[in-house]
Amino acid sequence: MDRYLVQRAGFALLGLMALMVVLPILLVIGTIVVQGGGAISWEFLSAMPRDGMKAGGIFPAIVGTLLLTLGTALVAIPIGVGGAVYLAEYARDTWLTRAIRLAIINLAGIPSVVYGLFGLGLFVLFLQFGTSILAGALTLAIMTLPIIISAAEEALRGVPTEFRTVSISLGGTRWQGIRRVVLPQALPGIITGVILGLLRAAGETAPILFTVAAFFLPRLPQSPFDQTMALPYHLYVISTQVPGMPLQIQFGTALVLLILVLSLNVLATSIRSYFRRRRQW
Repeated sequence: MDRYLVQRAGFALLGLMALMVVLPILLVIGTIVVQGGGAISWEFLSAMPRDGMKAGGIFPAIVGTLLLTLGTALVAIPIGVGGAVYLAEYARDTWLTRAIRLAIINLAGIPSVVYGLFGLGLFVLFLQFGTSILAGALTLAIMTLPIIISAAEEALRGVPTEFRTVSISLGGTRWQGIRRVVLPQALPGIITGVILGLLRAAGETAPILFTVAAFFLPRLPQSPFDQTMALPYHLYVISTQVPGMPLQIQFGTALVLLILVLSLNVLATSIRSYFRRRRQW
């Protein structure tokens, strides 16, 4: 009897700890929805800002965030997945590959402001891209690469060796086995790493502060070498740099950013679930 009492007490304690983790998140989300829901309208989502950003909408910031996320994905996904394929399938276990993996792990823990300074020095000043979408996307791509590479490599290593053996025994080359067998089976894990990296990129402020973000720009960018507004930096600006900014607009901007991030997460989860159902092990 005592054993079952201890078990129930343990389950209750675990449930309480889970509630303590989830409750603050729900409170934050609830506060943003309640405070910012009244600001959401078609004009707020589709109009240009005016009157010093105290009126109008946040359309340039939304477009800028989507462009930066898309640019980050175009650069980071091929390089990250390609690097993971090399480390998992081709690289031998030597001191060099171990050093590379250690460097990737360490890079994932570097503060984002350091990446912003690196992007400023390399892309903005040395390569003379200027403060532009291209410089910002490249900086964010470098920041997300460690996450994508680590997750993709773990996903590839999780595919059973028998899949590779059968592919080779049927006359396929190593690359054919990787492309047609291993990669499809590892896609759920790879997509998880990709979306984690892109979600971090979409919500970062420090890297774009140095490389791309504009304080106030009531127009859309015309080329990759233009500046743009972005939701994270726009939220920082209207919360700290604009006196008299209505609180509803601040929370409304935060709500739009939250919806954007959650939408990407739901999309990635749906894609991951689809490929997981098709997995053969």
